[in-house]
Amino acid sequence: MAVGKYKCMLVAFDGSDCSKNALKQAIKFAESETCRVTAVTVLRSSEGEPELVRVRQSDGSGRSRDHTPINSIKLIVEDKAEIQTILEEGVIHEAIIDVADKRNCDLIIMGRRVLSRLERAFVGSFTARVIRYSPIDVLVMPGKAVIAWDTILFATDGSKYSDIAMDRVLELASAHGSALKIVSVLGASDNLYNELPGAVERMIEHAQENVDVVKRKAEEIGLDAETFIREGEPHEQIVKLVNELKADAVCMGSHGRTGLERILMGSVTEKVIEKAKCPVLVVKQAHV
Repeated sequence: MAVGKYKCMLVAFDGSDCSKNALKQAIKFAESETCRVTAVTVLRSSEGEPELVRVRQSDGSGRSRDHTPINSIKLIVEDKAEIQTILEEGVIHEAIIDVADKRNCDLIIMGRRVLSRLERAFVGSFTARVIRYSPIDVLVMPGKAVIAWDTILFATDGSKYSDIAMDRVLELASAHGSALKIVSVLGASDNLYNELPGAVERMIEHAQENVDVVKRKAEEIGLDAETFIREGEPHEQIVKLVNELKADAVCMGSHGRTGLERILMGSVTEKVIEKAKCPVLVVKQAHV
């Protein structure tokens, strides 16, 4: 396969508006990538996830009836593309990842659902769980967002996760002729400025080194790259820059978490996903 291209995409489909848009966008994206698309619908097992993946629709008489969401995929596809559909039952995130593994997929595409504060704090969406446990890249689509790569914002913190994501975003940007924007966010507080100004200077230097490394590698392969250093809450600054640049996509690495952190603490990546208006690509491993 061509460098930077995906060969098999798995769309998690639950019948919601966001998943319908994700499927439509995946089909369109697949045409340009020349890759396969599989759609999976997971019916919750009795001891599985708290979310139900059935959609209730009115039959016109005021009564409602259950429909398995996968039945509506045919209406979306309309013979414009050949995709494989799979119906599974079990724990949602586990089933999605299992199907992706068995089908040798290299990208999972999911729509972003709106969750209550309680769900975000103590349960977490199955999207977040897929991101945390998936060994392959995950693209999260908010609302009616489209898949495009004209302008990509890459957020780096210099970690090993960012290094892996850097290689992937350079491949993508090169394959699609993207304008690459690179940001590192300095999370220094006012107290730190007052008490340890020297530490802040070192943090600024480190952030600059982070973006400079990516810019240098981008320029080596002929990419247009621009860097930014921002200060404040990382997810807030990243989302703010997305809006300023009108970026088509955000690319980030994913930090692993264990224990209660998985339930009680959302990572910067997950917070960006929650707030960003454009798709967020979460890179999980080096692409081969």
